[in-house]
Amino acid sequence: MSGHSKWATTKHKKAAIDAKRAKAFAKLTKNIEVAARAGGPDIEGNPALELAVQKAKKQSVPNDNIDRAVKRGAGLTGEAVDYAEIIYEARGPEGSALLVECLTDNKNRAAAETRTAITRSGGTVADPGSVNYMFARKGVVSLPQGDLAEDDVLMAVLDAGAEEVQLAGSTYEVICEPTDLRAVVASLEEAGIEYDTDEVEFVPSMKVELEADAARKFLKLADALEELDDVQNVYSNVDITAAVMAELEQD
Repeated sequence: MSGHSKWATTKHKKAAIDAKRAKAFAKLTKNIEVAARAGGPDIEGNPALELAVQKAKKQSVPNDNIDRAVKRGAGLTGEAVDYAEIIYEARGPEGSALLVECLTDNKNRAAAETRTAITRSGGTVADPGSVNYMFARKGVVSLPQGDLAEDDVLMAVLDAGAEEVQLAGSTYEVICEPTDLRAVVASLEEAGIEYDTDEVEFVPSMKVELEADAARKFLKLADALEELDDVQNVYSNVDITAAVMAELEQD
């Protein structure tokens, strides 16, 4: 699972939607706090903060939340904010592998909650390095398919350093090196193509296709991890086909 939860089962209940929205806001404001702590509260003089604020606004995070996050991160509220990045590795059903990216102010809590979520949901905590090698750090830009042909997207981003364009459901994903991410986004904007998210993510070198039973178990594990406050992103090598997803949505 990536930051934009490309395989999440369809949920129409308002409570579930509100919870996901709150989680997304918390993730974005944490990124703002980290950037403000590292480079100060001046957006014009802090490129990382400017980018974090831009992403938060694109996802409709309220300005008050953004302002509080900037002040909190910069230490202007009297609160000490010191987040650590930790990555946990896990195994799921039938050769599935997960990287769990945490951003936490309490390493012991994050470790305990992550391990508990993995083991209680049928997963196994993996040794450091035993899963990580299956993934590469890549820039990923997601955009709705709409009426766009794949060639239209590819032509817009090819000269900016894009490596490939792939279709995941009804979403195009443009893959590139992290250093080319800003250039790819700029090329899409120049071509008048709207995008949903642009992130640096862990992309698997190969994917594992799961049948319904294994996919059901895997989603239980992934959902349990994504619900944790300290978890920023969950990445995996799992591929769930449209047919399997349709079967799961009938549960």
